[in-house]
Amino acid sequence: MKIIFAGTPEFARVALERLLAAGFEIPLVLSQPDRPAGRGMKLQASPVKQCALAHGLAVAQPRSLRLDGKFPDEAAAARAAIRAANADAMVVAAYGLILPQWVLDAPRLGCFNIHASLLPRWRGAAPIHRAIEAGDQHTGVTIMQMDAGLDTGDMLLVERLPIAADDSTGSLHDRLAELGGRLMVEALEMAACGGLRPVPQPADGVTYAHKIEKAEAAIDWTLPAAVIARRVRAFNPFPGASTALTGEAIKVWAAHVETDTGADAGAAVPGQVLAVGPLGIRVMTGDGVLVLDELQRAGGKRLPAADFLRGFSLTPGQVLDAPATVTVAAA
Repeated sequence: MKIIFAGTPEFARVALERLLAAGFEIPLVLSQPDRPAGRGMKLQASPVKQCALAHGLAVAQPRSLRLDGKFPDEAAAARAAIRAANADAMVVAAYGLILPQWVLDAPRLGCFNIHASLLPRWRGAAPIHRAIEAGDQHTGVTIMQMDAGLDTGDMLLVERLPIAADDSTGSLHDRLAELGGRLMVEALEMAACGGLRPVPQPADGVTYAHKIEKAEAAIDWTLPAAVIARRVRAFNPFPGASTALTGEAIKVWAAHVETDTGADAGAAVPGQVLAVGPLGIRVMTGDGVLVLDELQRAGGKRLPAADFLRGFSLTPGQVLDAPATVTVAAA
């Protein structure tokens, strides 16, 4: 079976590696254009492009696939390449471009998408982050037959995955990427013999996973400790939950809710440091105490709380700054 692959980040690279290992012929890979990255802001190829080139695959990087859009020449060149590939199907995983109808119709079997949620819950750009932030107990992968809507196509394969109490977006991402690659191989093998049975998505239970904005990372200490703890996990590794003390930005990479709140929390205000020590930094919230386990100063390394305190003076009674004054620290 001949497959066109469209994807950009690490999540998609894992799927591309799986398809190659399974022996699928991939005459064309589509990926986002190279972007500036790193401290030197040099142009860097996406993980998918790097993988494709390492395997000697042809790569196209149009800025748009709309023939009537801003880059019609690039879209026309992409259309010619897609037609020349004469693929049976296109696999799409976190590609980053909207596929117009001519792309959806180009492969014989259409376009299959790897989506990191149990559709119709968490359609959209950030399903892994939003599932953790919301406190979901399970997530999973849906292999979907793409249509013109936003993650609205028929479901082809679905598999659930539990979300552990200490899962971050980073750790959950890696498990979902592996699951997505495996399920897509299964779906294509079933499609080759006509074994797929599309199932329309339910009308109930639709939620949207809106793109993560950096401004969301600022910790609002008036929220309950449990909510803040979920956001810390959801925003790890990007954009990193942030707070500040006397104007200095601090990122919080790991935290947990204190189950047995001490008497010292009674008169404290949200954001007030209650205690510091080798077991963490206890901070009052709008409801309960949050213990900060791993932190980072701007330009520094991620450190366990005990090591962080060796280089940062923090004493009980100090109040961590409100979100409006937080400057996001460098990762």
